[in-house]
Amino acid sequence: MATLDGVRDRIEALLAGPDAATAARYPGDALGRAPVHSVYVGADRYTADLPTRWGEQALEALEAGGGVGHLLAVHGLVEDSGEADRIGELLLAKLAREPIEDLRIDFEDGYGDRGDQAEDAAVTAAVAAIAAARSAGTLPPFVGIRFKCLEPATRARGLRTLEAFVTSLAAEGLPEGLVLTLAKVTTVEQVQAMVLALETLESALRLPAGRLGFEIQVETPQAIVGPDGHSLLGPMIAAGVGRVTGMPYGTYDYTASLGIAAAYQSMEHPAADFAKQVMQVSAAGTGVRLSDGSTNVLPVGDQAAVDAAWALHGRLVMRSLRRGFYQGWDLHPGQLPSRYAATYAFYRAGLPDVLSRLEDYLNERDGAVLDEPATAKAMAAFLLRGLDCGAVDSAEVPFQAAALHGLLGRQGS
Repeated sequence: MATLDGVRDRIEALLAGPDAATAARYPGDALGRAPVHSVYVGADRYTADLPTRWGEQALEALEAGGGVGHLLAVHGLVEDSGEADRIGELLLAKLAREPIEDLRIDFEDGYGDRGDQAEDAAVTAAVAAIAAARSAGTLPPFVGIRFKCLEPATRARGLRTLEAFVTSLAAEGLPEGLVLTLAKVTTVEQVQAMVLALETLESALRLPAGRLGFEIQVETPQAIVGPDGHSLLGPMIAAGVGRVTGMPYGTYDYTASLGIAAAYQSMEHPAADFAKQVMQVSAAGTGVRLSDGSTNVLPVGDQAAVDAAWALHGRLVMRSLRRGFYQGWDLHPGQLPSRYAATYAFYRAGLPDVLSRLEDYLNERDGAVLDEPATAKAMAAFLLRGLDCGAVDSAEVPFQAAALHGLLGRQGS
């Protein structure tokens, strides 16, 4: 049959432009490690030993709150005693080894307006502390700043902090996991302005083109639905021309902007779920990673208050994970135990099923579930995330990392 032979050239010509645009806009999921959380600390409170201190405080809170066994019982997520013991071992090791995976030194809401002289000095101190932490081997895998947003009132100060931080840090050597967070984004033009600023810094500092990426913090209603009724997130990602690395959701700024009363501002409010679903659809296939927000209910006070806060935090972490948000935001050292307990329980609960199904898939063997290539890719990503955060030990995975990465690159329908 050759009915379509005569129009194939026309079909190719018709689709060449859209094919190229789609390939550019949707390069696929980002490869490499992604953190399971971010910790924001005011720039005036950041010191080189902060991650170590947070880890120590988290362990102290865990001991004072009844220990790992009690924490897991509060979560109610692990029924098998042997598995609970294993999670406990991994959790304690994590808090001692790498309590913070992603640290953001905050010059925005967590710092406020202290005048140019004080903020300039805080930038200098932050860069020095990063250098000291790197020398000591205590720098988290991901680190960076959130600077003041590009709205008119704070634009000049935000750009001044951005320039001073990047310039000073470049002189020391940029960390591999450098993250810059653009806050309170309301227009596509602000993203374009950020790209222009980073291009200019790269040129002035003789950095490789594209070395500086950034996150778009989603915390304004305008980003979700613009003035014409369309979401701005897709156009914002496109305007980032490959520099947008992530989109963290801001729980309280977003829900407050909608007029939701303080008592009901939550990661699980229906308005929050709507915003995050728009984020998921907009970021799918772009390589932009998503992060859920935070809960401001802290595990402090008497045992009942600590238990309630741990239970709430753990439930919200698990909820986010089940909905495809593999990163969140922690505000207090006491939230680290519940963060990792819920995260580890999630990955370990899914481990046996994923291993069995992937083994069937890779061996082209019929199993209880007939998985598509896209699902195999998702299972490979699941295992790699579990390995990266310490929830899963490499000895528990019978597949080579190369095989898992190969699945992530495999195309299929």
